[in-house]
Amino acid sequence: MVAVAPIDPSFTRAYRHRQPDWGFNGLGYVVYKRTYARRLPSGRAEEWVDTLTRVVDGAQAIGAGLEPAEAASLFDHAFNLRALPGGRLLWQLGTANNTRLGGDSLVNCWWTLLRAPADFGFLMNQLMLGGGVGFSVRAADVAALPPVRPAAGPLVTEVALGEADEVVADTREGWAQLVVRLLETYLGQRPPFAFSAALVRPAGAPIRTFGGTAAGPGVLLDGVRRLQEILLARAGRRLRPVDVLDLANVLGHVVVAGNVRRSAQIAIGDPGDREFLAAKRWAAGAPAWRAMSNNTVAAGHPDDLGDEFWEDYLGEGEPYGLLNLEAARTWGRAGEARPDPDVTGVNPCAEVPLAHHEPCNLAELFLPRLASLEQAWEAAAGLYKVQKAVAALPYLDPVTREVVGRHRRLGLSVSGTAQATPEQLSWLPVLYERLRALDRAWSEKRDWPESIRLTTVKPSGTLSLLAGVTPGCHPGFARFHVRRLRLAADDPLVGYCERLGLPPAEADLVVPRTAVVEFPAALPAGTWTIDGRAEPIRQLEHQLWLQRHWADNAVSASTYFDPEQLPEVQAWLRRHWGELKTVSFFRRAGHGFAQAPLEAIDELEYARRRAALRPAEAPGEAGIGDGPLEVAGCEAGACPAR
Repeated sequence: MVAVAPIDPSFTRAYRHRQPDWGFNGLGYVVYKRTYARRLPSGRAEEWVDTLTRVVDGAQAIGAGLEPAEAASLFDHAFNLRALPGGRLLWQLGTANNTRLGGDSLVNCWWTLLRAPADFGFLMNQLMLGGGVGFSVRAADVAALPPVRPAAGPLVTEVALGEADEVVADTREGWAQLVVRLLETYLGQRPPFAFSAALVRPAGAPIRTFGGTAAGPGVLLDGVRRLQEILLARAGRRLRPVDVLDLANVLGHVVVAGNVRRSAQIAIGDPGDREFLAAKRWAAGAPAWRAMSNNTVAAGHPDDLGDEFWEDYLGEGEPYGLLNLEAARTWGRAGEARPDPDVTGVNPCAEVPLAHHEPCNLAELFLPRLASLEQAWEAAAGLYKVQKAVAALPYLDPVTREVVGRHRRLGLSVSGTAQATPEQLSWLPVLYERLRALDRAWSEKRDWPESIRLTTVKPSGTLSLLAGVTPGCHPGFARFHVRRLRLAADDPLVGYCERLGLPPAEADLVVPRTAVVEFPAALPAGTWTIDGRAEPIRQLEHQLWLQRHWADNAVSASTYFDPEQLPEVQAWLRRHWGELKTVSFFRRAGHGFAQAPLEAIDELEYARRRAALRPAEAPGEAGIGDGPLEVAGCEAGACPAR
């Protein structure tokens, strides 16, 4: 590991009493304080300069190898919201967790096949670390699981501490281990047992090492009960894909119930699996926990999809996404042969195809805030060195260690593409070629493998709010709109928002102990927006351009459409399927979300709300990175904010 001195305090001192141009009338600042600020040893919460000092120093400590001028440049680009490391790095880099957990503390999301009980433990463990996890419910993978043991009643019971065969440790590992042992019992690999959760700390107790508060034993016990109900319903038979979906979604629901971390999942199924396709039809009584995952099918070609798949695009349920595994395994940027044969799925927002137990490692450029190609390259090169150092860290799981060591997969993303100028967009293919050359030279210098992939376009549901730009490749929702933000009901940030002159917070209609605040937001004149009639073909063409010229992983996009436009969408997919890796869709209207994250308003209403805003004293102790995370943190998806 290359030892390089921390960033010079005399350099950061000049930033101490400054704030960047936070996005959307200060929304970006509140999102930062809610999501990424940590508590300092003095007891106060970080401000932006503190966070970035921790992040840049932390990057040097894990071996980024930035020269002093490079470190100062990266700090300045991040401070002014031109470029940022992934949200996980903003939250965790430079903490003791980097030593304790290695790369697991710093990567955003994961993929796993679910072919053995240990894979469910892996899924649970990574969700509890705050990462998103994709998983397979394809028939070929589910068939690897043994049949459920015949049983008339529960095989795993809770008892008093002195009567237990197993005592659940008050750790995420303890919870994950209980899940693994429960599944091993029902799948005939170990005898029935009794356990005690007496050592699990009560709800609301602080989690000192990773942040947040404890969910309490009740959440775990409720999850155990639901898991057993699903398994007992299949006693003596094999699990179906929809059963595996339910088991994984229940684990996500357990994580959500703590009201600090959000469970980001994607389930990949087969296009002909009718039960999977109907899994999220709420009017038919689908269980609530199935909201935990985005559902997608792995399709060889759009013509393989039957009428039942498309019914959900017309209002029967939630439209499922599409994954082209063959394309993901064959080429990098569209048309460039670059084999990636170990890919079996994707992360929850589908911007990074992954191998079994592999994570995604993200960072982001904000194109509208970058003034020149050379400035963009400075920022990209600094972020690359940080990401490459994260890929060189140890990982907890041996399968992960091996695949990360071999692939060194990175994902540098771009946001603001819907408001970027043609010149700014023209930088992307140039930047890509420079990154490839840098990776060859830097990897040789550090004696590391070259990265199998380098670039992506992620949805950017949170970081783009800090910068005030359109997320990822998405058009803006509307020129003038309201952005709803969720905060813990007792977070001092709620009071800060009221002092800013925002409307009084409302109680969340779904998530308990959560407040919803509304910020007025405006996009620059000329920004591509989707208010009015949806433009799905324009969105798909933009996604394809980015796949051809920038992303060698994938481009995550939720394409907005109106039902009558479905035939032209289907025809476009048939023409371009060979160039795509992932696509997903979202009905522009009629989605049925109460307190939706975005609501269009007219210019007069925006002006009225904007005029009501007033300066407010900084929120002091508010915001220590422990606030609740958005279920819809990624545009129309379920990716975590950090």
